[in-house]
Amino acid sequence: MSITAVPLKPVKRGILVYLWIGVAVAVVAAIALAFQTPVDPTAGFLSHNARAAGVKTTPSGLQYQVMAPGAGASPTDDDVALINYEGRLLDGTVFDKSQQPTPMPVAGVVPGFSEALKLMHKGAKYRIWLKPSLAYADKSPPGIPANSTLVFDVEMLEFIPMSTYRQIQQQQQMLQQQGAAGGLPPGAGGPPTGR
Repeated sequence: MSITAVPLKPVKRGILVYLWIGVAVAVVAAIALAFQTPVDPTAGFLSHNARAAGVKTTPSGLQYQVMAPGAGASPTDDDVALINYEGRLLDGTVFDKSQQPTPMPVAGVVPGFSEALKLMHKGAKYRIWLKPSLAYADKSPPGIPANSTLVFDVEMLEFIPMSTYRQIQQQQQMLQQQGAAGGLPPGAGGPPTGR
């Protein structure tokens, strides 16, 4: 039994060139895909939302819509804002809502919320959208999944300097302590002296 070799026809040089170019393109694409940074899953929403009527985007990426402009000055990092607010996830789930006007230290909240408060005037109502890096990022406070884009409706009622807010708190504590001790401070009510 003899085996006869069947000669292969030579492959044209042009076909080999196309084959090697295809292999090189596939390798480059695989490398590019391996080093691609993860994409924020809410980036599509924020990109679409930025084009909505009345929505403004700051350089940090904060998005806001003025529902009522308010008037006067705006708070600074040294102020405490008295606000009404409601916080929601993109699917509409409410994770936090003020039950009454709530004092918020402007510098003591997440970066995007602080930035929005400093844009508002007394009497203003804003809807704000915070991308994860301006909210809680990869942290997961109760009711908020990590890397969530948050939506807030905020009403700015008033704001006062932090020093004034601390004085009010101290006065309230003193009044509570005096009330707990059962006495009134001199000259604070009580029966008339008859003079």
